[in-house]
Amino acid sequence: MDGDTGDVACDHYNRYKDDVALMKQLGLHSYRFSVAWPRIFPAGKGKVNQAGIDFYSSLVDELLEADIRPCLTLYHWDLPQAIQDEGGWQNPETALWFRDYSALLYDKLGDRVKFWITLNEPWVISFIGHALGVHAPGIFDVEGMLKVGHTLMQAHGHALSAYRESGRDGQIGITVDVETAMPATDSDEDRAAAQRYHAFKNRWFLDPIFLGTYPKEMYAAFPTMPGMEPEDVKLIRQPVDFIGVNNYTRTVWRHDDRCFLQADHVMPDGTYTEMEWEVYPEGLYRILTWVHEHCSGPALYVTENGAAFPDSVEPDGSVKDDERLDYVREYLKACHRAIEEGVDLRGYYLWSLMDNFEWGFGYSKRFGIVRVDFETQKRTVKKSGHWYSQAITNNGFSD
Repeated sequence: MDGDTGDVACDHYNRYKDDVALMKQLGLHSYRFSVAWPRIFPAGKGKVNQAGIDFYSSLVDELLEADIRPCLTLYHWDLPQAIQDEGGWQNPETALWFRDYSALLYDKLGDRVKFWITLNEPWVISFIGHALGVHAPGIFDVEGMLKVGHTLMQAHGHALSAYRESGRDGQIGITVDVETAMPATDSDEDRAAAQRYHAFKNRWFLDPIFLGTYPKEMYAAFPTMPGMEPEDVKLIRQPVDFIGVNNYTRTVWRHDDRCFLQADHVMPDGTYTEMEWEVYPEGLYRILTWVHEHCSGPALYVTENGAAFPDSVEPDGSVKDDERLDYVREYLKACHRAIEEGVDLRGYYLWSLMDNFEWGFGYSKRFGIVRVDFETQKRTVKKSGHWYSQAITNNGFSD
């Protein structure tokens, strides 16, 4: 932002003012957003970019003026290049630099922001970014993946400590991407394959926080898996106020010795989104129930859930995205069922408010309930957006 001209900065300000006004029009009670670490510390540490602080401070003020609670995620995958050049998340020092970055934001925004998330989807950062090489930094290194996962857990602990030490009176937690892992058949082999994936996907970053150890299946699969030293347990196993649950689908597995974790991903017959994710609302109900039971304590929030479909604009300019509307309605029903059965689910954040840059997919996948014309930046509330607004108003799931 340092290079913005006055006119460009004004355009940015007017855009988010308009977007906050749209949120208020839709009836949103809270808005989840992330701060970009490089916009605060362009070099990852050291000199602060005041323009970055000012931008987020103004956004927070605008949200509060509209009676919309800010939900701030400290890290959603954008590591400063200078820190990546020093080893990135494979470097244990990055956890300490993350503490400094977090502490600065608590100091600058903590008087107004009362809802904080330390990390978004550490599994994606570790596995998809450092073993599969699909997301940044595009590395193919399984042993490095394990180091990254451990540093991320330490970073979460340091950010949590810094928040408690700040004396702020808000809530702080972590967001994990979890999904129901099911066997393709009732065979013992397929059940074991699904359990291995369940440990890898769902327990890798929850067990250290709530049990003080990594899953035994992780040690069996990865001989170089980092251990949890006593100082790690003390740091990482601090109480959190809530768990954010990101969920879009389920996965089905069968045993196959040729595959990673000896588990082969099966795609059963059904309806799939444009991301090739199965529409399976029962999976959200099951994973919420499992997290509630496994972690036994903190409140839960669905911090991401939604669907990408190929929208089409009607001649009158409207967007009739019935597939997305059906998806959101059925997944909200799954949330309601979980609440009725005792799950302490406090809120739901739809992914996403607007069509956006979808990481490695660029602008090719549209998740929004508000369509964005990427050339003109025009916003159009889709049919699903109008329905969602009505559901908020009615606090129910009308057809």
